[in-house]
Amino acid sequence: MIPVQEQMDILCRGAIEILPAGALEKKLAKAVAEDRPLRIKFGADPSAPDLHLGHAVVIHKLAEFQQLGHQVIFLIGDFTGMIGDPTGKSETRVALTREQVRENATTYEEQVFRILDREKTEVRFNSEWMDKMTAADMIRLCGHMTVARMVERDDFAKRLASGRAIGIHEFLYPLVQAYDSVALRADVEVGGSDQSFNLLVGREVQRGYDSAPQVVLTMPLLEGTDGEKKMSKSLGNAIGIADPATDVFGKLMSISDDLMLRYEGLLSASPGALAAALSDGLHPMDAKKRLAHEIVERFHGSASAAAAQRHFEERFQARKAFEPEERTVETPAEGELTLGRLLVAVGFAKSGGEAKRLIGQGAVKLAGVVQEDPLAPIAPTEGVLLAVGKRRLAQIQVKP
Repeated sequence: MIPVQEQMDILCRGAIEILPAGALEKKLAKAVAEDRPLRIKFGADPSAPDLHLGHAVVIHKLAEFQQLGHQVIFLIGDFTGMIGDPTGKSETRVALTREQVRENATTYEEQVFRILDREKTEVRFNSEWMDKMTAADMIRLCGHMTVARMVERDDFAKRLASGRAIGIHEFLYPLVQAYDSVALRADVEVGGSDQSFNLLVGREVQRGYDSAPQVVLTMPLLEGTDGEKKMSKSLGNAIGIADPATDVFGKLMSISDDLMLRYEGLLSASPGALAAALSDGLHPMDAKKRLAHEIVERFHGSASAAAAQRHFEERFQARKAFEPEERTVETPAEGELTLGRLLVAVGFAKSGGEAKRLIGQGAVKLAGVVQEDPLAPIAPTEGVLLAVGKRRLAQIQVKP
């Protein structure tokens, strides 16, 4: 491992907080002295099947820990996903079934390894230990937190003040997340800045189980393409890391110049380089292309990045006519072909859940008409134009 101060220079870059002060240096110093990698935990609940650039901000920090020789643990919260993270929620979330959570989790592993080194990543599911926990074990866990401490949490306090309901099960979420740190023997837990309360609870619970408390490292929340709200698939302002390369490039080109610098600071391998180039006279459009190319290349490869840039330049700058691709889909032998299934069949959605979200966002048009029902039957046709947003068009032939 490289010297502690050099590691700190890298790990502090871009971070909002590292708590408590001085604790990370001490853990790094001990790791160097013992030639033992730190165990770095990051948990993600598969409440939706796709990871987006907001997740990538945190995952890039994990990659830096890996590059410094530490052990990253990517925890898929298949158990906590059924509770629902109350962070930032003004209402109780609808709990997902285990089947929904597992279906969403199947895409997580593939996507996260577009950033992390698969060989250096330990992937775990918190159902491994939570499914084995007895009622007595859960009571013991609850004994490590008081109601007064729990309602200090900002979103709980606001809901109490406004008279909105809080389910008892929501109090369990930070406790279960904290116990994950006990089970995984986490030295450091990384998360977004909205996760500070949950991560700090982890320190308290670890002490209760006679474990060394973890260091908490939080990263900024990335605004969505609207430049205002936190990036979220449900808000329709997200850029998925597994979205088609042309979509990622196009969405990045649509953001404001100010937001471009924000994205560069949190997502680029060379933060600050674009700001310097702009000061030297680089046109904002060219700067945005550089950023879009870098991000697309990271998730899709250099060839796809180059193709996505050509597509953008030809369609939006040269304003060449855009001809939709022709696609043929066969009606399934069993059941009917629905609009949701059609989107998956032509590759415009990776799952039925994503198809449903796209339709719910009003992003899907069939023959120029906005569609609202993912279960709408699709009859055989010689040709109909299917559009998702402005960048995905296909002339569909449906065979009986």
